[in-house]
Amino acid sequence: MNQKILPASSNMKDFERFLKSPYEIGIFLEMHIAQLKHVSSMAEAHGKKMLYHMDMIHGIKSDDYSTEFICQEYKPFGLISTKTGVILKAKQKGVIAVQRVFLLDSHALEKSYKLLGKTQPDYIEVLPGVVPQLITEVKDRLGIPLFAGGFIRSIEDVENALGAGAKAVTTSKKEIWNHFSK
Repeated sequence: MNQKILPASSNMKDFERFLKSPYEIGIFLEMHIAQLKHVSSMAEAHGKKMLYHMDMIHGIKSDDYSTEFICQEYKPFGLISTKTGVILKAKQKGVIAVQRVFLLDSHALEKSYKLLGKTQPDYIEVLPGVVPQLITEVKDRLGIPLFAGGFIRSIEDVENALGAGAKAVTTSKKEIWNHFSK
């Protein structure tokens, strides 16, 4: 994945803007299961690859059974989740698995290290993504490529996260999409 910005959409208007962008890979954060077929076919028609946030697809439980269904039915490029079962099933199905972790305090960080050691996702999404020293620490300790997300509000935030070792930055800020698409 060579894209430095992963545009995140949480509604159809943002998704349509992503479809018109030069970015190949995008994230759809929040949707109803009934929208997934339409979103999936639109992305395919525009040559886009989508990462869906399994924990935020309303109308379907975020577990390994639902993950198997989504993988078979919609063939996503990747799935994002905080849940171990989703990550393991996505990997089993050959789909990019992105484990989202919230770095709230030292205890949460240690707990995340143990969890990530078990699941070995393809990527980690670290939130908040505005703490460069934690991005570097997680990357160095686990050796798993990571995305920085959450509270990314400026070009400087993006540059700091990338400079700290993030492979890409997830953001819903259109100004940032536009800046890095040039």
